[in-house]
Amino acid sequence: MTSDEDELIAVQHAAERLAERFPHVARERIDELVRAHHAGYAGAAVRDFVPVLVEHDVRRDLIAGLDAV
Repeated sequence: MTSDEDELIAVQHAAERLAERFPHVARERIDELVRAHHAGYAGAAVRDFVPVLVEHDVRRDLIAGLDAV
């Protein structure tokens, strides 16, 4: 596997954890937020923590109630 594939798998796992933690939010909305935040890190030179950062960003949005936006 390439590191790109590893990153995508890690981001998918993050989305699954978020869906479990926020069952009241539609999975499609969680996936949308994950994709948007992941795209925001497209230019990051260091990729090691991108999945963790994406999960943190989406969790922050969901806790703040931005899931309805």
